[in-house]
Amino acid sequence: MTRDIRLTLIGKPGCHLCDDAREIVQAVVAEVGASDAAPSITLGERSILDDAALAERYGEEIPVLLIDDEMHAYWRVDPVRLKTALLARR
Repeated sequence: MTRDIRLTLIGKPGCHLCDDAREIVQAVVAEVGASDAAPSITLGERSILDDAALAERYGEEIPVLLIDDEMHAYWRVDPVRLKTALLARR
């Protein structure tokens, strides 16, 4: 049985690192999702411009990627590390 995995990308509009992170996360999710025993993965995005608490916590670290509300990466997302983390949560 696989479990659901919730990814949250925290960033802001106009952030080129956030755009790069989004592309990497989407590619890894598509690759992991193609497997027969793939977990259900959802990707949500939040902007530090819309939430003062997020801006206070993560303003200097964006983009930030959370896996099930736990920080996985900030500034840059390593695709191999992300894939490994997602597959380990099956």
